[in-house]
Amino acid sequence: MVPTHRGRISPVLDVARHFLLVDTDGNENDKHRELLIENTQITTRARKIADLGIQVLICGAISWPLESMLVSAGVQVIPNTCGVVLEVVEVFLSGRFTEQAFLMPGCCGRRRRHSNKRQPWDNPRRS
Repeated sequence: MVPTHRGRISPVLDVARHFLLVDTDGNENDKHRELLIENTQITTRARKIADLGIQVLICGAISWPLESMLVSAGVQVIPNTCGVVLEVVEVFLSGRFTEQAFLMPGCCGRRRRHSNKRQPWDNPRRS
């Protein structure tokens, strides 16, 4: 599933209305279907997306609460992605997708998520 805006990946998932669903059967018979999800609260949005049985969601920016809800529902979220929707989908389905190739401008890579590991810069006693 990819949120779309004028043929490109929508820059912010939390407010995206148009989506492209790609149903793959493992062969070359990929089916594309457009879907409209009205602007709703993020809990409703997360539930609607999860109820579709989505396995992978490729998107631009996404709030941490929405991403956390989707991940908890079993959806693999690939955030901070930009580009022409059909090009990104084609590259993803071919197995050649890399985060760096379609990284949104200003992003330094995937955000750290759901990690309880402390980093050296997290130490409050550091002088």
